[in-house]
Amino acid sequence: MNRRVFRRVKSNAMTGVLMACVLAAVLPLLWILGTLVLKGAGSLSLDFFTKMPAPAGETGGGVANAIVGTLLMVGAACLIGIPVGIGAGVFASEYPRNRLSIVSRFVADVLNGTPSIVIGVFAWTWIVAKQKHFSGFAGSAALAILMVPMVMRTTEEIIKLVPHSLREAALALGYQRWRTTLQIVLLTALPGILTGALLAVARVAGETAPLLFTALGSQYMGTNLNQPMASLPLTVYTYATGPYEQWHRYAWAAALVLILLVFVLSLGARLATRRMARLGG
Repeated sequence: MNRRVFRRVKSNAMTGVLMACVLAAVLPLLWILGTLVLKGAGSLSLDFFTKMPAPAGETGGGVANAIVGTLLMVGAACLIGIPVGIGAGVFASEYPRNRLSIVSRFVADVLNGTPSIVIGVFAWTWIVAKQKHFSGFAGSAALAILMVPMVMRTTEEIIKLVPHSLREAALALGYQRWRTTLQIVLLTALPGILTGALLAVARVAGETAPLLFTALGSQYMGTNLNQPMASLPLTVYTYATGPYEQWHRYAWAAALVLILLVFVLSLGARLATRRMARLGG
């Protein structure tokens, strides 16, 4: 009896410790969200999303140019980074002992641990310095470089979870190796791959350091990726370090929009995963 009570007390104690760990992990996010809502929600309005920035020292205006610039640069980065990352991940998972797979896996791990500012310096050296001007394309290239290793490693690990019996069944039915990979393995792993891609997009959408060396920023509405371009992370940095109170309020509001964007992408990844898993089941 005493042993049973001891086990129950021990189990409850460990459950309490784990719940405390979960709370410690969630509390910083809730704190950040609460702070952003308190300091930034009051500045959100239709003008904030649709108008251009006001001249320095004046009130009003918005960050429409930064929102458009973020969407364009992140979209261009996705067109480059996601296909390359998925293709590299599929190759590394299907041919794990190939020398190219081993090298690419090592390079991806190194890039995942490389500070983003280093990627920004690299993009400045090979794109901005050669073009002799800043551009949104250079910013997209830097973001794509950050996306590729994340998408690649996620894709590789997800594909490893696909049962070998599916491959064997497809090959037994006469499917070629490449067709088995594309039509059976890749489609089975698609929900997880989509989740990893969306999380990579959410991560690079908030990067500031690479864009300081590449896109630079702009006070004007621009859709030409070959010219300097504004973005939400750059706007937050510029306004937060500026001398005007209006800029500080807009910095909090832009940061709130950024974190809401990350939240929407993460939520979309979860919903897409559940829906595709339900259809697959």
